[in-house]
Amino acid sequence: MKREALRVEPISSFLDRVKAPTSPVTRAGSMIFVAGLPPFDPETGEIGGMGIERQSEIIMEQMKLCLETAGASLDNVMKCNVYCTSTKHFATFNAIYARYFPVDPPARIFVCTPEWFGPFDVEIDCIAMM
Repeated sequence: MKREALRVEPISSFLDRVKAPTSPVTRAGSMIFVAGLPPFDPETGEIGGMGIERQSEIIMEQMKLCLETAGASLDNVMKCNVYCTSTKHFATFNAIYARYFPVDPPARIFVCTPEWFGPFDVEIDCIAMM
């Protein structure tokens, strides 16, 4: 099965700008893999300078856009991996996440990571099936 890397604008352009060797989403057969991405400001592509609530909204919208580009939706998500700098953000992130998965949410893990390569607190990746 061949992997198909998809461009997702403006995310792909933001990744190009920082020379990140990744695709925002790949597809192979009926499987879709969305990369963990920092919360890029949707207007400027900048990272940082926003609170955890806005960061959470952005990463969820980015994930949704990647899925839609691959021909899927949030309803197709089977598993999410959430990476966050602190457990103190757990409740805030959960409130945002629940808006995107109000019924029968996918399997999920919430992992704390001590630091990032940039000024942000949260990212999410997922696996979806068509």
